[in-house]
Order: sequence, then C-alpha cells, then structure tokens
Amino acid sequence: MRHSVILAVSLAGMTALAACGEKNADETVERAFQDVNVVDESNLSDVMLTVADPNEAVAYFNRTVKENPDRIDAHRGLATSLVRAKRYTEATSAYAKLVEMNGVTNDDRVDYADALLRAGDWSRAEEELDKVPPTVETFKRYRLEALIADSNQEWKKADSFYETAVGLTTRPSGVLNNWGYSKLTRGDFNDAERLFTDAIRQDPSLFTAKNNLILARGAQGNYALPVIPMDQTERAQLLHTLGLAAVKKGDLQTGKGLLRDAIETHPQHFEAAVRSLRALENNVSNG
Repeated sequence: MRHSVILAVSLAGMTALAACGEKNADETVERAFQDVNVVDESNLSDVMLTVADPNEAVAYFNRTVKENPDRIDAHRGLATSLVRAKRYTEATSAYAKLVEMNGVTNDDRVDYADALLRAGDWSRAEEELDKVPPTVETFKRYRLEALIADSNQEWKKADSFYETAVGLTTRPSGVLNNWGYSKLTRGDFNDAERLFTDAIRQDPSLFTAKNNLILARGAQGNYALPVIPMDQTERAQLLHTLGLAAVKKGDLQTGKGLLRDAIETHPQHFEAAVRSLRALENNVSNG
C-alpha cells in the first residue's frame, strides 16, 4: 500500500514537472517570437527611413503611432519621413509632439529646427536651436547655425559656423556651396568664387555650385567659362547664365553673344535661352 502511495506521488510529481516544463517551453517560445517581431519591426522601420517611398513611410509610421502612441521611435520615424516627403508643415507638427515626449534627444531638437527652417519658420527654428546645449557639436547643428546667422546678417558668426561645419563632415560640398552663396550675396565675389570651386572639387556633379560659380565670375566681368567638369547640356546652361550676368552688368553685346553660344551648344532646342535672346533683341531694337 505504501509503495502505491509513493508511486502515485511520484507520478503526480513527474506530471507536474512535465506540465511546468511545457509551460516554461511555451513561455520561451513566446518570448522568442516577440524578440523576432521586435527585430523584424526594427528592420522594417530602418527600411522605411532609408529606401522606401517617403509617403509610404509616412503611412507606415502613422499607423504605428496610432497603435503605439507612447513609442517615441515611431513618432521620430513619422517626423523624419514627413521631412523626406517634403511635407514640412506636417513635419513641424510631428516634431512639436516628439520634443514633448520622454526620451527626446538633442538630435531631435536639431532635426526639429531643420524642419522649421524648411517650412520657412526661421524665428521658431532659431528658438529651438537655442534650446540645444552648446556642447552638442554636430555638423547639422553648425550648418543650421550658419544659415540662421546668415539670415540675421551676422556675417562673422556665419563664417565661423560654416568653417566649423566644413570640418565636421566628409561631404562638405553642400555647405561650401551655401557659404559661397552667402559671400555672393554680400558682394564678396572672390571668396564666393573660391568656395564654389572648392564645392565642385568635392562634388563634380553639383550643378548648383557650378551655376553659382558662373554668377560670381559674371559679377566681376569675367565672361570666360571656368575649367570645371561639365557635359554639353551643362555647358549650354552655364553659357545662358553667363549671358544673363553680362546683360545685368550692361554688357549687352557680350550677353547676346553668350546667349547665341548657349543656343548653339545645347544638344536640343534651348527654349529658355531663345526667349532670353529674343527679349534682348526686341528691347534693343525698340530702344
């Protein structure tokens, strides 16, 4: 009898252990699936923020925010995606919510200031940037500081911020172009020309810097195309810009010649240059 009781207790214990083991196994499997889901979602978020269509990314993060309103990474993804989609007004609203959440970073505030600048709200952008501690020394922060100093015509500060920003990136062509344009608007054409040339050296495909370089040279009465990388279409477009710069300085005959060169150089019909030349010839004949 005693042996039967012992056997029953042993069997009960084994059953309990088996049940416990099954429970632990189920919990382990469930945790594993949760971990996989987190990894998958993280990978999907990365894809949405980089290679996905910006508006698809906005839709994805909108759904995620609605389902998980306390997840700051989802709010961050939404704000970033709105900027990528060039929906700047919506982006500033998304960032305004983001910066009020627990876990907000200084980078979030810098990104908020960037979105405000893109939306044209320069005063609020400056206010947000002022909230970022001076110890945050990033390329993006200094680039924004330079742009804001420019808008306030604080030239020494702007030059200092631009110089610092250039030293904090391995791809300085964009900020060199911005700095050059700042110099161009101040009438400092020699420095502007140097900075545009440096921008093109860093990125030979940056047509904006090429066009700005032409404006800087034209403002000095230099109507020769610089020795820079350009294809035939770009050459025609730069000749057009140079022709307009000559006209602006009152060098009408030179301007007309450059516009004709632009029309002849372009591999297709260059309507903009044709209109410019026609308008110039009509004005001259009417005069």
